[in-house]
Amino acid sequence: MFVNRLSISSWSLHRCLGPLRWTVWDQTSQTQSTNIQEQPELFSLLDLPSDAASRGLSYLELCHFHFPSREDDYLKKLRSSFAEAGIVFHTLLVDYGDISSPDPIRRESDIAYLKGWMETAALAGASAVRIVAGEQAAGDLEAIRRSANALLELSHFGTPLGVKVVTENFRELTSTLDSWRNLLAGTSNEVSTIVDFGNLVKKEKEAGIVYGAPLAHSIHAKPEYGDDGSIDAESLRQLLRLAGAGNANAPVSLIFDRDGDMWEGIERIKSVVLSVEE
Repeated sequence: MFVNRLSISSWSLHRCLGPLRWTVWDQTSQTQSTNIQEQPELFSLLDLPSDAASRGLSYLELCHFHFPSREDDYLKKLRSSFAEAGIVFHTLLVDYGDISSPDPIRRESDIAYLKGWMETAALAGASAVRIVAGEQAAGDLEAIRRSANALLELSHFGTPLGVKVVTENFRELTSTLDSWRNLLAGTSNEVSTIVDFGNLVKKEKEAGIVYGAPLAHSIHAKPEYGDDGSIDAESLRQLLRLAGAGNANAPVSLIFDRDGDMWEGIERIKSVVLSVEE
């Protein structure tokens, strides 16, 4: 069912790709700044497309904090590395921003910052940018309205660039099914979504997948684990069946964030995903 739809997020290799460059809001300077978290660089971002293709993956989603440079020459090299590997740069995942903020200075600054990353995505060859819906409380209707308006603004900005805007059930504003649904409805479903299994609360997990899958830009298959570290394979298969029934095309990103060898952890998830039958 999923053999030609396999993907990973670079988060699944976050202990392998060198320093993490986290974007944060500096309240004093009223602008974005970067905090660097050191990590070993076992291979470079430029190497990842060929490595992923050799492991049977067809798509990649890259986190913004893994980019060591945004210079044009580097982005052209990254684009070429995807083309040479024959793999799709599906999504640039920007893990920063509060476009739902009631503070107009913060909100407008973050929107401008995100537009810069959309231009980066266009140069690097990404088909879409994932925008965090917001940090305000789930169910806050004014925050949902602000976020939906910003997503539409960003979507329209991306059209001439050839870059789609998508969001995700990620962070506080979309942490409940109702809030996530209301946000997407506020864009008249012009903006699609990533569906992350791990970000859905247990009581809403299956309902969230049934809702989100038909709208999905990608599916993030993050399993649950037993006390012994083994994957709860049947639970993951059930969620994948629901996702597959609702969407026959969206890439499925294998999300691994536990201790141990990261490629080995990804391969264990992949084996479960590939065991799901039509």
